Amino acid sequence: MINPYKMAHFKFGLIAPVIQGTYPDASMIAYYRRITEEPLIRPDGSAYLYKPKTIQAWEKLYREGGMDALIKPPRKDKGAARALSNDAIAEIYNLKEKFPRLNAAQIRLKLIKEGFITAKVSLRCVQRFIKHWNLKSGVSNSGIKDRKAFEEEYFGGMWQADSCHYPYIPNSSGEKCKTYLIAIIDDYSRMIVAAGLFFNDNAVNFQNLLKKAVAAYGIPNKVYCDNGGPYINHQTEFICDSIGAVLLHAQVRDGAAKGKIERFFRTAKESWLYGFDVSEVKSIDEFNTALAEFVRTYNLTKHSSTGETPMDRYLKTRERIKSPRDYEWLQECFLHRERRRVRNDSTVSIRKIQYDAPMQFIGQTVEVRFLPDQMDSAFILFDKKRYPLRKTNKLENCRTKRAAHRLDYDKKGGDKHV
Repeated sequence: MINPYKMAHFKFGLIAPVIQGTYPDASMIAYYRRITEEPLIRPDGSAYLYKPKTIQAWEKLYREGGMDALIKPPRKDKGAARALSNDAIAEIYNLKEKFPRLNAAQIRLKLIKEGFITAKVSLRCVQRFIKHWNLKSGVSNSGIKDRKAFEEEYFGGMWQADSCHYPYIPNSSGEKCKTYLIAIIDDYSRMIVAAGLFFNDNAVNFQNLLKKAVAAYGIPNKVYCDNGGPYINHQTEFICDSIGAVLLHAQVRDGAAKGKIERFFRTAKESWLYGFDVSEVKSIDEFNTALAEFVRTYNLTKHSSTGETPMDRYLKTRERIKSPRDYEWLQECFLHRERRRVRNDSTVSIRKIQYDAPMQFIGQTVEVRFLPDQMDSAFILFDKKRYPLRKTNKLENCRTKRAAHRLDYDKKGGDKHV
């Protein structure tokens, strides 16, 4: 069975040009007919010949109900777990970057040895992933890629995002820790729409930056990232699909493809960091305050490639970018979604932490939605209703009086004499 979230991402990728109004054909119908002339490769590697009306139906579903409407509910007799986890996928990219000539069999053995997958994951599964994402080894005659300078036509056409290693500073405990700069730049204007310094280079920090950028500057058509851990995960994919942006990734070992964000990192170091006394920084907040001042200056300074300031180029074409419906809608789009089975003690585990769930969900697999940095607001979504979760307090639960006859053990398959 194809993972429903991956399948929804596949569907959005096909309808995105229509949603964004960027298809090159004479009409939407012409676009649907063109892309369905040949079989399409689905997330599991299988080829399927779709009809134009099917793609058109997906577009209608998305406009009416967003990404939720594109998700096909999983069968009750099967789990929704993927053979390759997000960590396994990220490790495949890392291995191919470090050892380009490793074949699928060697990669599979390394993944098993390091505990990323079990021996039950077939070699064919790894081969299919490598083939689908064009990660096969190849020797180029010249070692030079066919590359041309490009630029989007307007603000919001594409944002580039990446991470950069930064100096060590004290954390809240006084221990010196490495920092990372995560930044997002608009391809057309060179405007830095979001930037932040963090102690962790992870998906949550990138997603929070992206949410701030969307809230301030609107929804881009595309978000172009590299293949690092913060950017290769189904949560980030689903978030971009939900807001209506296509998530793209550069080829492995091709940092030059993200030239604009890489150039900003170089400018930030040469024009700011190298002349900044990091030893005087007492906290990450203080470091971010200094970064924000540099970014403000950068956005108001004439850019050598465009002859204009990023702010001026933003103001010239900002009317073309789409705005979020409202703050509540934006928050909903950035929620993480995970499927969990509710245990017999009425708890679910999220990132190795237990949460109390309503008793009526015991034994069921439910969808949990949450913001990783706001777990107090986590909830189960069932039949369009929200059921709040609460972090399990075993001592408090020990003193809680149980209501009698809350469960029908005959229906649940338990021992009714207990």
